[in-house]
Order: sequence, then C-alpha cells, then structure tokens
Amino acid sequence: MFGGDSGIGAAVAARLTQEGYDVHVADLTGSPPVDVTDEDAVQIFLEGIVERAGSLDLVVNSAGTSTFGLVTEHDAAEFRRVVDVCLTGSFLVLKHAGRLLGEGGSVVSIASLNARQPGAGLSAYCAAKAGLVMLTEVAALELAGRGVRVNAVSPGLVPTPLTAPALDIPGVEEDYLENTPLGRAGTPEDVADAVLFLARAGWVTGEVLDVNGGAHLRRYPDIHGHVMRAFG
Repeated sequence: MFGGDSGIGAAVAARLTQEGYDVHVADLTGSPPVDVTDEDAVQIFLEGIVERAGSLDLVVNSAGTSTFGLVTEHDAAEFRRVVDVCLTGSFLVLKHAGRLLGEGGSVVSIASLNARQPGAGLSAYCAAKAGLVMLTEVAALELAGRGVRVNAVSPGLVPTPLTAPALDIPGVEEDYLENTPLGRAGTPEDVADAVLFLARAGWVTGEVLDVNGGAHLRRYPDIHGHVMRAFG
C-alpha cells in the first residue's frame, strides 16, 4: 500500500486489515520512508514484501499531491513535482508490482474526479490524474494475459489533509456540495469500500470507478474564482 499513512490511504489500509489482508504501508512519513518517485525504493519495498510474505496479491497506490496555479503562471518545477508523484510514481508502482503479482493479483490506484473534470488552477493535478486513468487502462491490457487486474477509483470531494487547504477557502465546499447530486462530501471509508470491491471483483479490469456522489454529472466547482474572491 503506497500512501497509506493518512486520509484515503489510511482508511483503505484499515479496511483491508479488517478484511484479513496482511497490509504493508509505504509512505514518506513511514519507517522506512518510501518515495514513489524513487524507483529503487519502490522496487525494494515490493520485493521485500515478497521475500517476507512469500507472495504479493494486491497493491493499492494512493500516493498523491497537488498544487495551484494558472497555466500561464505555473512554476514548471512545481508542475513536474505533482506529475512526478501522481503519474510517474503510479507508473513505477505498476511497473514493479506488475512483475511480482501472480494469477489473480490486482492493482487499484486512486485517481480523481479531476481525471474527467477540469478545474482552473489545477492543470498539474488534472493532467496527472487523467494520465493515470489511461495508464490504468494500458496496464490492464498488458497484464491481463497473466491474470493480473488493474483498476482505479476516482473520488470526488473527500475531506482529507490533501483537500483541507482548498476547503478552508470560503465558498469552495458549498460549491462542491451544490454540484454533488447526493448532497454530501464523501468519506475516506466510502473510497475504501470501492477499493475493496475492485480488489475482489475477479472479472473487472481496466475500470475507473467514479465514487463522487454523482458529481461527475454536473460541473466542477469554480475554485479559482473562490481563490480570487478570498485573496485577490
């Protein structure tokens, strides 16, 4: 499990543990810390699980980060940082998990509503998560012959440490909820339920499951507008 120390990742790790999985968590704050952008660290972590446990059955990639900036003003290094964690890191996890998983194994990545809905100021995150969706589908094609399934979950608004800065801006949360047909934010546990389903769904691969209360049916909140009104 990559990115499992807080938020959605922690809820997924807890749910899988409750269901009897032997869960190994990798995170920047873990011991030892694992950076998903460091290929050697990803490979060593996964191979270490196989050495200790004898096999690898499920890999969940929940590592992510974000930033904010309009395309014409965006710092290039900051753009690369987000893409590196959210997309390149996911590629590295898939690369090495795909080599170690056997028949019946699966990978579930955490994508985002932003994989299908653009948000002004979120170019790096949107591009990375959209890329993760296509990466999921390509990997599902390539690994199907070995009986390995690859899927993703795309959450909408879920209050976590990652989303907290945006939700602190006046009007943002209300805008999200107004555009969510079920009328509430999600919880990390809602996403954990979806991950568990995909982990067990033996005839599902290449699927990107929207878990957003129907928010993909409406428009994305005007986060840039709320930022400008709050900070000028």
